[in-house]
Amino acid sequence: MLPVEVPLFHLGPPILLLLQLLLSPTSAFFPNIWSLLAAPGSLTHQDLTEEAALNVTLQLFLEHPPPGRPRLRLEDYQGRTLLADDIFAAYFGPGSPSRRFRGALGEVARANAAQDFLPASKNNPDLHFDAERLVQGRTLLVGALRETVVAARAFEHTLARQRLGAALHALQDFYSHSNWVELGKLQPHPHLLWPRLELWSLAQVGDPTCSDCEELSCPGNLLDSTLLTSGYFGMDLPKPPGKCSHGGYFDQSSSQRPQGGINKDSTSPRFSPHHTLHLPAAEVALLASIEAFSLLRSRLGDGGFSRLLDITPASSLSFVLDTTGSMGEEINAAKIQARRIVEQRQGGPMEPSFYVLVPFHDPGFGPVFTASDPDSFWQKLNEIQALGGGDEPEMCLSALELALLHTPPLSDVFVFTDASPKDAFLTNRVESLSRERRCRVTFLVTEDPSRAQGRVRREALSPSRFEPYEAVALASGGEVIFTKDQHIQDVAAIVGESMAGGLVTLPLEPPVSIPGETHVFAVDRLLRNVTVRVHGDISGFWIKSPAGVSQGPEEGIGPLGHTRRFGQFWTVAMTDPPQTGSWEIQVAAEGRPRVRVQAQTSLDFLFHFGIPVEDGPHPGLYPLTQPVAGLQTQLLVEVTGLVSRQSPEASRPHFSHVVLRRVPQGTHLGRVPLEPVGPPERGLLAASLPPTLLSGSAPFSLELLGQDGGGRDLRRTACQPCSVAPVLLELSGPPGSLAPGSKVPLSLHVASFSGPQDLDLRTSVNPSFSLTSNLSRARLGLNESAWGRLWLEVPSSAAPDSVVMVTVTAVGQGASPGPPTHAFLRLLVLAQASQDQLETPAHSTGRVLPPATPTLLSSTLVTQGRAGGGVVGRAWWGTLGGALFLLGCSSW
Repeated sequence: MLPVEVPLFHLGPPILLLLQLLLSPTSAFFPNIWSLLAAPGSLTHQDLTEEAALNVTLQLFLEHPPPGRPRLRLEDYQGRTLLADDIFAAYFGPGSPSRRFRGALGEVARANAAQDFLPASKNNPDLHFDAERLVQGRTLLVGALRETVVAARAFEHTLARQRLGAALHALQDFYSHSNWVELGKLQPHPHLLWPRLELWSLAQVGDPTCSDCEELSCPGNLLDSTLLTSGYFGMDLPKPPGKCSHGGYFDQSSSQRPQGGINKDSTSPRFSPHHTLHLPAAEVALLASIEAFSLLRSRLGDGGFSRLLDITPASSLSFVLDTTGSMGEEINAAKIQARRIVEQRQGGPMEPSFYVLVPFHDPGFGPVFTASDPDSFWQKLNEIQALGGGDEPEMCLSALELALLHTPPLSDVFVFTDASPKDAFLTNRVESLSRERRCRVTFLVTEDPSRAQGRVRREALSPSRFEPYEAVALASGGEVIFTKDQHIQDVAAIVGESMAGGLVTLPLEPPVSIPGETHVFAVDRLLRNVTVRVHGDISGFWIKSPAGVSQGPEEGIGPLGHTRRFGQFWTVAMTDPPQTGSWEIQVAAEGRPRVRVQAQTSLDFLFHFGIPVEDGPHPGLYPLTQPVAGLQTQLLVEVTGLVSRQSPEASRPHFSHVVLRRVPQGTHLGRVPLEPVGPPERGLLAASLPPTLLSGSAPFSLELLGQDGGGRDLRRTACQPCSVAPVLLELSGPPGSLAPGSKVPLSLHVASFSGPQDLDLRTSVNPSFSLTSNLSRARLGLNESAWGRLWLEVPSSAAPDSVVMVTVTAVGQGASPGPPTHAFLRLLVLAQASQDQLETPAHSTGRVLPPATPTLLSSTLVTQGRAGGGVVGRAWWGTLGGALFLLGCSSW
């Protein structure tokens, strides 16, 4: 039990419910799972990371009252576990989505836990404060925080979150791997984040630090009560005589005298010889993590800190604009929509916090313009004019790729053009990038596929020339809308509509539009602002409500809603609240009409995939952007919009199954039960997807099925379809930043688990630095791997504080190759470190909330899970990230 004067805040201990999905009777140990089986009250890196982020976010909310809304009160959160949905609803208003914020926290927490698994970091003692490498560890820790600040100021927030996760991992490891807590310290080390201050009383090479301990528990094996030390792990760095080991089942050095160890990674003596100090160490690590977040808030300012963690319900605004002479109407339409969005939302919670603009023509594209304030964006947008020249086709996909690289995840990107792409060879890579960024791309094309006038032509144009746009839209969850110049300003209103908070697309049955066939969609009581869009060569349509009331294409207000028509583009905005139940749509058209139904709701979900990995010092579940053919895949779902403070558990919606359907055909692939993980208000679910279910390479959709609080059917579909990668492709680089004038090695790994593969491996880098590789071709059999090395040369003239994107593509050869597989790696080019140090934070670094109870352990609810072990109130892969995190036995 902790001392009374240092009570432990209710962090919500991790839980274990997926053992039956991950382990067969003969499987090897997964350190994260086994440590939690032995000690279900252990705390993880992501627990500490997310709890610290929520504390500082709540502190920010308390210091800045929401305009037009009641102030948040600290006492409303005392004695409660912090939830992102709760504080977002209280601050921004009921129904305000926390999806982007939770996604950003997931990026940080995944990067944190991945330090125990990445080849460049998992065995590096400097990154874990092992082997008495305390000064070196502090240097890298401060460097990672500096890189976080630099990347965030450059609006490279994904990279900033990755570096922040790495920094927090090291920071938290210090309190578990060193003897700081054993020295009686109950507060964070005051010098750990300040590079100019010395780390006092460090044990030297000849100072014995540990005595021999042959037991699992080693409470008294430290020799000196004043010297600061840390344990050695493994055999890569030999342990000198008299020095402490990390200890535990997976540490080979702990068998060498002095035996035993000092780590406090868990509450289990099997893995942590100083297990009795796990909770005090976690308490100090939490305070240190809050200090780090507060430091970043001080350096970045509240606006920059909010952008770093996406503390907003609003999406960013990202435009890709064709600037050739025929695009005058389209450019004006984009300007009008941007002005409306800025004017209508300025100062409110739905004001965009980030803006991206990329122009293109033929043969050029870019540069990319990014801004965090609407005035700068509007000024740049207003400078763009239609300037003539440029034959069709044009460099549209190159510009779109550039926009995706700079657009925050979970955003919408809008492309205005009247030309087909000249760079169609980029189609697959842009598809993959849109999935990796989780961004939805909508094309507004004022060139109908049949139209053949308005531009200079060098050759006859194929009627299928817009298929690359269709492919990217399908992969990203967006759409392609064809219209004409005279209607573009009205049709472009979908930009503002698409940026409404909590927008979801409702699944149609059947999903493919066929003229004359009836399509059905379901409306539940949690949906509002339901809108039907119909476009194509349409002669008519009708919509029928569950009560049998119909409405046709006549413009104006009808019995179901308001119909508007702009050429061959119709929108029907249903009257709120829409009737719940099954609705029908039937369309009469030439060719294939396009139908989309969207609505607003706070109830949505994030999803991620992962595979069990059993090799290396820290086996666990490895996160994937997409499933890999031949591998047992875990699907992890995080439901957003479950506001526990406003709804009792009995009335809370829940999901029970996930359905996989082939895209776009809608073919039913399988239905898999979802296992609830942890307390219901967290909305954490998991499912095991067997390889047979993911045998094809065609994309598939994820649809969650469940019931609302009243027992009525509930469905939600993922915004983007998923695809199965034919091979596992991994690209990793150095753990830190790049220096101008340096040559940096990168590691490449490709593996096949579904059969023989003959692969071409192609590399690219943006900007165009020199990149060479020793692996350009790989012929793999079943369960075979190939490793390669790349060398990236950073010229001396490289812009400091800029980002390099390295892409490797594996392209199958032979009679029936699968789709290409892509791996993306972001690296920061950092100028020479300046002499200034990180400033002392201007904001309080203490915990916002007092403890939930004076004694946490006595109030923790323990239940029985399927695995037969103790299960307590938080999912073992984290609480808010909604992702599969990689934990090892050397993790918290």
